[in-house]
Amino acid sequence: MSKITDTLRQYRADGYFAEFDYHWTMAIDLDQCTGCGACVVACQAENNLPIVGEKRMRQGREMKWLRVERYWEGDYPDARLSFIPILCQQCDKAPCEIACPVFATYHNQDGLNAQVYNRCIGTRTCAVYCPYEVRFFNWFTYTWDEPLEQQLNPDVTVREKGVMEKCTFCVQRINRAKDLARDEGRRVADGEVQPACAQSCPTDAIVFGDRNDTDSAVSRKMRDPRAYEVLKELNTAPSVVYLKNAREPLHAADGGGHHDGANAQAAEPRAAAAEPRMVEAESAVT
Repeated sequence: MSKITDTLRQYRADGYFAEFDYHWTMAIDLDQCTGCGACVVACQAENNLPIVGEKRMRQGREMKWLRVERYWEGDYPDARLSFIPILCQQCDKAPCEIACPVFATYHNQDGLNAQVYNRCIGTRTCAVYCPYEVRFFNWFTYTWDEPLEQQLNPDVTVREKGVMEKCTFCVQRINRAKDLARDEGRRVADGEVQPACAQSCPTDAIVFGDRNDTDSAVSRKMRDPRAYEVLKELNTAPSVVYLKNAREPLHAADGGGHHDGANAQAAEPRAAAAEPRMVEAESAVT
């Protein structure tokens, strides 16, 4: 474990971060996700992500902090398409934090897996250690043609060539809400912070909040029987929780026999966990 993480934990134990004792968590209901991609576009606009272009996409130079993966249940013609948004899981036991040789990534007092851009030296070790494949290396110093540079978010750093980057849970919005709450002498209220992806979701499939508040919407989602964690067997303790689809089981085309509903639901987390690697591998060779 990094020295920075140990120091932050000691500060928390000594009470330095008592007024900021949050644990930000995201719950995504896959039963409500339609795969529209609104969250992907909102994330790109909010966090100043560049558009790398078709050529660089084929070269594996993708830059997306959030992607919507798709996976199939059943066999043709009796098949059904499902979607799962994949982003940084903000793990409490993040392998990337242990691997970074310069402590550019660390766990902060709010349970976020933070990234210090001007400390990163671009070894890409964190990307190798991340089992969710959600860390990206910035290969170029990107520019925005006029008038697109006017839509850049002034609250978010524009990264340059040679650093790793990933989802931050829109930490700029979190800090803004915390500053306001501190000035008013209170804690951040439930629902006061919304990352761009949650704000843009047309079906309200994404819920964000403080899991330390047992009455918060995200805490109630975590207690749902459908809740699960992607690649839970790796013990990374992610702060992103998914809710399985609660749809009727598929029936065979000839009407004889059907999938067991419990087995179909149990299979979804494994399919969801494996699919990101499959889809990336396909896009890399396109």
